[in-house]
Amino acid sequence: MATATYPPPPPYYRLYKDYEQDPTSAPEPPPPIQGTYQLYGATYTTDDVLPSLEDQGVRQLYPKGPNVDFKKELRSLNRELQLHILELADVLIERPSQYARRVEDISLIFKNLHHLLNSLRPHQARATLIHILELQIQRRKQAVEDIKRRREEAQRLLKEALGTLEGQ
Repeated sequence: MATATYPPPPPYYRLYKDYEQDPTSAPEPPPPIQGTYQLYGATYTTDDVLPSLEDQGVRQLYPKGPNVDFKKELRSLNRELQLHILELADVLIERPSQYARRVEDISLIFKNLHHLLNSLRPHQARATLIHILELQIQRRKQAVEDIKRRREEAQRLLKEALGTLEGQ
């Protein structure tokens, strides 16, 4: 019985047999998926929207609306988290059987912190992109200046060589 080291290529490679002679002979790629789609039994969407906490069944601890002061709310939630962790430590020492409510409160605070941070991701992405583009512009300007400097140096060397040749 003979076995191959590698399996044969998939049959659709034949669709590209004339690609070398005529690049337009290849089939068009499928259109991008729009809306929702199924993958491994789960439903996904192509819309890149952060679901609200209420959609996830979680109580929101910070004010609703577009004008949320993220810095203030993150600090507030962080202080509240510290307080709840200290209360959990007290409860574990004094009444160990009543820790579940404190853990649920801490979990709620973490979910709110996580959601608040995730809502800052688009701003972070824009700021990162702006920073990368500014660095690229700076590097290109430096490259242009370096080319100009080297060109001037080459012209100076050529003039010196020409003057030396004419002086001989």
